[in-house]
Amino acid sequence: MRRLAVIVGFAVLAAGSAAAQVPAGLDSMLHRLFASGEFFGARFGPARWIENGNAYTTVEPSADQKGDDIVRYETATGARSVLVSARQMTPAGDSTALDFDDYTWSPDATKLLLFTNTRKVWRANTRGDYWVLDRTAGTLHQLGGGGDPSTLMYAKFSPQGDRVAYVRHGDVYVERLADGKITRLTTGADSLHVSGMTDWVYEEEFGLRDGFRWSPDGSKIAFWHFDMTGVRTFYLINDTDSLYPYITPIQYPKAGTTNSAVTAGVVSAAGGPITWLQLPGDPRQDYLPRMEWVGPGEIMLQRMNRAQNADRVMMANAATGAVTPVFTEQDSAWVDLVDDITWINGGKEFLWPSERDGWRHVYRISRDGKTAKLVTAGAFDITGIDGVDEKGGWIYYGASPDNATQRYLYRSRLDGSGKAERVSPAAQAGFHFYDLSPDAHWALHFYSNATTVPVTELVKLPSQQVVRTLVDNQRLAAAVRPYVHPTEFFQVPLPDGATLDGWMMKPANFDSTKTYPVLLYVYGEPAGQTVLDRWTGNQGLWYGALADQGYIIASVDNRGTPAPKGRAWRKAVYGHFGVLSSQEQADAVRALAQVHKYVDLSRVGVWGWSGGGSSTLNDMVRHGDLFSVGMAVAPVADPSLYDTIYQERYLGTPQEHPDWYRIGTPANFAEGLKGHLLVMHGSGDDNVHYQGTERFLNRLIALDKPVDFMVFPNRTHCICEGRGTTLYVYTTLTRYLLRNLPAGGR
Repeated sequence: MRRLAVIVGFAVLAAGSAAAQVPAGLDSMLHRLFASGEFFGARFGPARWIENGNAYTTVEPSADQKGDDIVRYETATGARSVLVSARQMTPAGDSTALDFDDYTWSPDATKLLLFTNTRKVWRANTRGDYWVLDRTAGTLHQLGGGGDPSTLMYAKFSPQGDRVAYVRHGDVYVERLADGKITRLTTGADSLHVSGMTDWVYEEEFGLRDGFRWSPDGSKIAFWHFDMTGVRTFYLINDTDSLYPYITPIQYPKAGTTNSAVTAGVVSAAGGPITWLQLPGDPRQDYLPRMEWVGPGEIMLQRMNRAQNADRVMMANAATGAVTPVFTEQDSAWVDLVDDITWINGGKEFLWPSERDGWRHVYRISRDGKTAKLVTAGAFDITGIDGVDEKGGWIYYGASPDNATQRYLYRSRLDGSGKAERVSPAAQAGFHFYDLSPDAHWALHFYSNATTVPVTELVKLPSQQVVRTLVDNQRLAAAVRPYVHPTEFFQVPLPDGATLDGWMMKPANFDSTKTYPVLLYVYGEPAGQTVLDRWTGNQGLWYGALADQGYIIASVDNRGTPAPKGRAWRKAVYGHFGVLSSQEQADAVRALAQVHKYVDLSRVGVWGWSGGGSSTLNDMVRHGDLFSVGMAVAPVADPSLYDTIYQERYLGTPQEHPDWYRIGTPANFAEGLKGHLLVMHGSGDDNVHYQGTERFLNRLIALDKPVDFMVFPNRTHCICEGRGTTLYVYTTLTRYLLRNLPAGGR
């Protein structure tokens, strides 16, 4: 099968090259977009607020270009000073400064932690070397006691700044900075047992990587422990990088199979016995996605059941391990994990986002969970808490009550009185993101829209007065100006009365009296929106280049995507994976054609990546009378092959709901495939396994259905590793579109 895939993939490219050469101008544009840095924006940061917002630091090239300086800016005046020079970050005996990926200040800002020599662990560079610069003593010291390079993870200063804790080879250590003494806090780590870090599925689906927390007084550390015995091993096969293939094992729990047993312990930062938290439930059937200290002796936990329709908030006694329930968030479909918990009123209350009234709002919950007061009232969703000005009595949050494609900063009174106030400027339609200072008086403001490149500013709150522009991106704006297409946002009504948001780009020489082929970009799942009024970078420029070949490029967000349109909108997908999205995408295209006669329903293509690849397969097999061309990249071709946390959240387990999985699997409807289909996948994809695509291909082979296929050896889910890979992906998509969906108006 693997050999066949390579042969078929070669045939696709050969045929595409012969039958649909990419025009010279478009080919040049593809190289500029995906094989150069011509359209990259200016860098800012990473920035860190210090001194409670009175100043911030960022990273800038040193004057002699021999490294990077960390520069302090006074917030109010902009006064600049080099806080740490590249020279200070140069190890003794070396001629070049450390090339660091990230940095962290100690609480008193006298010490600096630098993350260097980093290596990717699945999705992110979380393994590397750490150095501590003592600004007072003028010393630069590498942590780890001279162990193997790039083996430390998640290093963090103690609250006193005198020690650093980190994970090495699956165990937690503390290193004293005064004399370099290292204390091992946990033992027993191996390939199936780790402390202070997480397994694959927690990292991917809960965004949890760093698996330990310092207590506020620095005396103890709380940590996660993962026992992966019983979790089946998935093997990634590398056929190309050595004489004989080798395998990479992953403990990957597929839907309905055994999860890791996850527990939590508390240990003295000086070492000693572990106090295990007495968590209720089965450690393999219940999740522990969040755990944070809320005082020197108490820890707040979130404990989710496997179905993820109940999130039990609990308090744990760090000394005894006893756990006390606070309250439970429930939903008939699923509950979303809460990240932005903020304590107020001297620790007597905390802020908690919830959909309990049909909208995502913020509530202030008493510490014992017995009282809850609505703070952000109104028929709209918040998208996240950005900051709290408790002294002034305000909470700041993201929202867009009138347009789900945009985002703005709003604020409400903490006592729940009054109406929500928009802070973002009325004249700046689009997408706004804010990094508020600790005192909520200032913010780093990042703004863009579909035709405006990102701009970064320092603003004063709540007036949104621009204090200074940090990145204007004028060079990028000038570079892209000839290639930016107008993006038309629209709404499409569905037969049942729902309204979907969408956008489209038209050819520069568009003639409304002609009809044009449509390429629909899809995602369609709860993990993301495609219809957002923000700068989309090189992919958006690619769409513009395709439009000028004679296509209408469009995208529509169906129900079940995470738009701020209410709980019912987002959770309509429960139990209907693959079915709802494909039906609504097809309905949207047909509705669009009824309004706009220039939409040619005989020439409709669709493409997407990951969940969008899954939607593409479903569109092609369920609505083959409409979609004549599909390009699916890294699709989940069978939901039963995906991981427990993501897939069971929306479909339950295959044992509980076999029909939901059967109906959600595009291979089961492959008889409906009529048009041209291209499937591309990386054989080294640890996230969406190549296995699913192989099963889908087997089904098409059994049905004698033609398919075009391209495998990318050893590439992961991004299909981005290796010289020329990204260019190859987009060139292949472009050739396939030109060859199989004739362009131009008729």
